[in-house]
This record gives sequence, C-alpha cells and structure tokens, in this order.
Amino acid sequence: MTSFILYPAIDLRQGRVVRLRQGDPRRETVYSDDPQETARRWRAAGADWLHVVNLDGAFGLDAAPNLEALRRILALGGAVQFGGGVQTLADIERLLAMGVTRVVLGTAAVENPDLVRQALQRFGPQAVAVALDARDGRIRTHGWQQESDLSPQVLGKALACAGLKTVLFTDIARDGLGNGINVEASQALARASGLKVIASGGAASLDDVRRVRAAGLSGLVIGRALYEGRFTLQEALTC
Repeated sequence: MTSFILYPAIDLRQGRVVRLRQGDPRRETVYSDDPQETARRWRAAGADWLHVVNLDGAFGLDAAPNLEALRRILALGGAVQFGGGVQTLADIERLLAMGVTRVVLGTAAVENPDLVRQALQRFGPQAVAVALDARDGRIRTHGWQQESDLSPQVLGKALACAGLKTVLFTDIARDGLGNGINVEASQALARASGLKVIASGGAASLDDVRRVRAAGLSGLVIGRALYEGRFTLQEALTC
C-alpha cells in the first residue's frame, strides 16, 4: 500500500484556530487564540504534516492575521499544506518562499484552469494541489458559498490531464459534523481520475481512519474530532 498521511487541520480565522460547520461562517467554534501552540501540539503528537487553511482568504476578507499565524507555524519546521484565497502564481511563489511545502488552490483552479497548468510547470506537482469541495455532486467555490456546474470527477480528470497529482476532496454536507467521511465518493474520484486523493470532511472515529486507508486513498484531514477529543492523534497514527 502507498504511504498514507494524516493531516491535523488548523483552520484560521482572524488569527484564531476555528472550525466551521459545513463551511458556514455563522457556525463557528473557536478552539484556540494561539495557532502556533496548536501546531506545536500536533507536531509533538507525531504529525509529519499540517493542513492549514486561511478561511478569511477563502471568503475574500483581510487575511493578514492568518498569514502572520502561518509564519509562526512555519517557524516550528515540518511539512505544511496551505490553502485559502490563493489566486495567482505570485501568491504561490510567496507561500513557497515562506516555507509552505504544498500550496492548495481552490476557487482559482475552478475559474482559471490555466493557473493550475502554469503552476505545475513552474513549481512542479509536488508543490501544488487542488481542493475539490463538493455538495450534492457539484463543486463549490468562494469559501463554499457558490455552486458550479462541475462535478469532482469531471474536474479531477481534467486536472490529471494537466499534470496534477494530488487533490483534496471534501464532502461539504459532512464537514464539521462528525458524521463520518464520505469514503465512497473519495474513492470514486480517485478511480475516475487516477489522482492521489486526500479525504476531508466529517472524520469522527478511528474507524474513519481505517476505512480511508483501506480504500487506498492518499491521506485524511482531521479537524473537529481531534479538537474535541473523540480520539487522539497518537491513536490515529497507530491505526
């Protein structure tokens, strides 16, 4: 089996660590005012990667506090996957120069496919991923607030043809609710596109970790379940 990676999530909103239910900014839970300490906690527990999201950037709002939090997280070392509000090649270059390992494109990848191709040519597939966030089989953009006509599988195939290797797939209907990962949809995307798929949205138990790994997926993003103590990162890594 290929390597499988767990990604503790650090979602940033105005410099705080939060989780949103189904991406709704009105349904926010704040877990920490110190993102660096949160990152240190996950590193100490054994996390090789962190999944950091700039929620304000995704919503088109002032992201300066989140970028400062990112700098402090990067100062700890280790691999970081970062997305939210990334719009241009210059944005990607700046983030990589800061020390981000992999930059995740979202809305920009849907609205401007040429950006993905240019980014892959310039920075390589190891440094670029795309977030395919969907609800009821349709990709959503702009912080999950707008629905497109594209399905994850159709867009995934196109991205694979462009040279992309890695995507994150989130079933928005499950995100932040702890109802379990949509393993079936994640696996269908992987089979249809040939991409490495990192599953996200709704991890609730160690069984989710086992099912995602057994499905042959590339990794799993875990948020609320860790913050609310449903299981520990050490337990998940042991799985």
